[in-house]
Amino acid sequence: MTHKTKVTLVGAGGKMGVRLSNNLNKHPDYETSYLEVSAEGLERMKAIGIQVSNPEDSIPNADIVIYAVPDIAIGKVTASYVPKMKAGSIGMFLDPAAPLAGHLAQRDDISYFASHPCHPSVFNWEPDQKAHYDYFGGIAARQSIVCALIHGPKEHYGVGEKIAKVIYGPVTKSIEVTIEQMGILEPALSETFCGALITVLKEGADAAIAKGVPKEAVFEFLMGHVNIELALLFEQLPGGKFSDAAIKAIAIGKEKIFKDNWRDIFEPESVKEQIKAIT
Repeated sequence: MTHKTKVTLVGAGGKMGVRLSNNLNKHPDYETSYLEVSAEGLERMKAIGIQVSNPEDSIPNADIVIYAVPDIAIGKVTASYVPKMKAGSIGMFLDPAAPLAGHLAQRDDISYFASHPCHPSVFNWEPDQKAHYDYFGGIAARQSIVCALIHGPKEHYGVGEKIAKVIYGPVTKSIEVTIEQMGILEPALSETFCGALITVLKEGADAAIAKGVPKEAVFEFLMGHVNIELALLFEQLPGGKFSDAAIKAIAIGKEKIFKDNWRDIFEPESVKEQIKAIT
């Protein structure tokens, strides 16, 4: 009989947790227990046919405890459950917020591991319709992930990476980073920086519509230009480049839109401030 790794998924019915629950449910390598407390989460679990477990039994017996809970609640949840984890087990986190915010109990006898999905790339080609519209990932679309062993023996990196590929699957590439580098990726790059840019992109579209440009024309024109400009900038079109006129227009836009110190977002103290705000 093949030994199964015992997993406890905390927050199994959350928006993120339910995706993980689906991918772990009946997986041949894992025996999973599911924890959830919110009414909405319990309803999601019921809908996919998963029963709630008892934390008093599942936490101390787990080889891996996955904390799929909101950043704002991670400190309280880990304070309750981490002390009950068995020696030699792994506490797994889905982003770097809790570790970098100092919310993890200091225990030398357990490991801490973090992994986060990159989400399906805009450059993915998915022939299947279900995969094409899986924008978040973890259902049918291919995506990459980043992983970090925060604390613990080196062999636990492989253990964490293996289950990360399951919960975020299908995974095409797994990239090892440090937990500090993961903090630069999220929230600094993906949310604080990119999220702000894309929000302003939508506001720009709204501004064009307010000037009388048909909404359909704005959407089609903008989405097409986003596509080609991303391809040019991120070297998806070998030898491709912006026209001289476009380069001049970009320079005007950057001067009007950005502050000179925008790169400070990526400095360690700024990253810490961002994490403190979201946790």
